[in-house]
Amino acid sequence: MAVYGSHAPLLTLCKVDGTIPFSSSSVVVLVELTKLVLSLFFLLTWDRQLLGVAVSWHHVIPFALSALLYAANNNLVVHMQLFMDPSTYQVLSNLKIVSTALLYSLFLRQRLCMRKWLALFLLMAAGVSYSLGGLQDPEDSSSPSRMQLHITLVGLLLISVYCLISGLSAVYTEAILKTQALPLSLQNLVLYFFGVLLNLIGHFWSSTERGFLEGFSSWVLVIVVSQALNGLIMSVVMKHSSNITRLFVISCSILVNAVLSVMLFNLQLTLLFFVAVLCIGLAVHLYYGVT
Repeated sequence: MAVYGSHAPLLTLCKVDGTIPFSSSSVVVLVELTKLVLSLFFLLTWDRQLLGVAVSWHHVIPFALSALLYAANNNLVVHMQLFMDPSTYQVLSNLKIVSTALLYSLFLRQRLCMRKWLALFLLMAAGVSYSLGGLQDPEDSSSPSRMQLHITLVGLLLISVYCLISGLSAVYTEAILKTQALPLSLQNLVLYFFGVLLNLIGHFWSSTERGFLEGFSSWVLVIVVSQALNGLIMSVVMKHSSNITRLFVISCSILVNAVLSVMLFNLQLTLLFFVAVLCIGLAVHLYYGVT
């Protein structure tokens, strides 16, 4: 929750004259590389006795598809925002909660009762509410209620594909992690090897004249390390819990995001933030608290 919630404030701290000065694809490559190095470190440190375990191609190939789905989603996030404004993306991207839950229920055969579905829709409502204006700059005369969303037909199609791939990549990866009798550090090593490879190809395929490390600062390095740790932590969550738990972690992270935004940027909490908090509280109670 802390890592997820701190990501947007860290990106804001990286901005120069209101814009991101570095290549997002470079950051993704470095995040994947950091996860690869950390996975190797954990394998050598904690699972050294399993280094001799037999690994065949049928263990490896599924992670290539998983890495391909993640890489496709990372690139889709960048390109689809050409067809919509950032606010629309923030609001509609919450649909991936429903798409992930549907695919989780279908492919992993985890039947969810109506109470749990209601909890997940409340999670989505919390995300939409917060995205619509949970925070407000006191120096900005515009009100969250006046927010105007804009999206083209192509943008609507791309956001639908994004939510589908996001859910599919998460559920497919969970299935691999749970069905293979391999240590998690070894599974991560294979996954992030393909992650580095595919994202490197994507970076140089769409690279501009900007240098690989151009615009980097100490805050960017913090983002790289934090996002790498986030990926490793989420792999533990998916292997030993589920994608539903991951969705709750992501939704609850808006609390961390709000606290940091208020402390660092003097933003104000609005009514929509408290609506989001109420929805999250009800969702947690319905999903985990009611028997």
